[in-house]
Amino acid sequence: MALKLGLMQGYWGALPPEDLIGTAQRAEALGYWGFFTAEAWGSDALTPLAWVGAHTKTIKLGTAIVQLSARTPTATAMHALTLDHLTGGRLILGLGVSGPQVVEGWYGRPFAKPLARTREYISIIRKVLARQEPVTNDGPHYPIPYPADAEGAWGLGKPLKPITHPLRADLPIYLGAEGPKNVAMAAEICDGWYPLYLSPEKPEMYADAIAGRKDGFEIVLPMQMNVTDDLENGRIPVKQNVALYVGGMGSRDQNFHNAVVGRLGYEDAAKKIQDLYLDGKKAEAVAAVPDTLVDEIALVGTKERIKDRLAAWEDSPATTLLVWPKTPEDLNTYAELVLG
Repeated sequence: MALKLGLMQGYWGALPPEDLIGTAQRAEALGYWGFFTAEAWGSDALTPLAWVGAHTKTIKLGTAIVQLSARTPTATAMHALTLDHLTGGRLILGLGVSGPQVVEGWYGRPFAKPLARTREYISIIRKVLARQEPVTNDGPHYPIPYPADAEGAWGLGKPLKPITHPLRADLPIYLGAEGPKNVAMAAEICDGWYPLYLSPEKPEMYADAIAGRKDGFEIVLPMQMNVTDDLENGRIPVKQNVALYVGGMGSRDQNFHNAVVGRLGYEDAAKKIQDLYLDGKKAEAVAAVPDTLVDEIALVGTKERIKDRLAAWEDSPATTLLVWPKTPEDLNTYAELVLG
């Protein structure tokens, strides 16, 4: 199956990326399918899409991801229906729970029951977008209306429908998920899924979880790509990313990304990377990332090597590669390699 190509412009670092609009316009002209944003604890994922959407015409506009704890489900639904109208039906609403460090440390919210919260959150968004009746929800995480007998309540809440008629009741919702249960939920109730790491050599890893996916279900895979004649040095940025996620994104006892790499067959390496990283030996943690893992989850090497590797991805469940071009030349090269 031919792969589509998505452009990730991230959450920002200290400053916004240069020439955001020009990059989006060039990507659209080159045939990139989607332009995607994210959020951590700096720039938000939604505002850049309004800006880019005003200066483009056809490219899809996706969040990868909006963090659930940042907004109530009805607030997220309002963002989505507004952006979908403004961009002529180009929005893809990508959601995710993030992790306990961000949820509890940045948003000041509990991380309890992420699967149940996600299911409830998406259900409410679907009700808003359907606009068939005033929105209510009896779930424990997002009760609507707020219970009259709850502490601090005035007891005046009533169910409401959105004033604005959504452009699409079936606006696509994708889920960022890593654990098998989360992925299975994405296949059940969503239109697409953002994995963290996949390997085309191990399709069995998520085969059961995505078995129930609907026709047209998108799997948008973040993919580090580095075109270079120096394979060893070309792998280093991928290893740095893996070391950060596997070693530093979470605690020693609870790291979802570490568990993914373990399920890929690198459990011993994942433990070693984490131990080194948490002991402050970051360079050694980077060096401990196996070359074979890099080659399974990323595209590094000469154009010829990457083209050979792309054949495996075209036979995989992935439908779209989500890439981070660092230069205009990268933007062109990635389109040449993936889209032909």
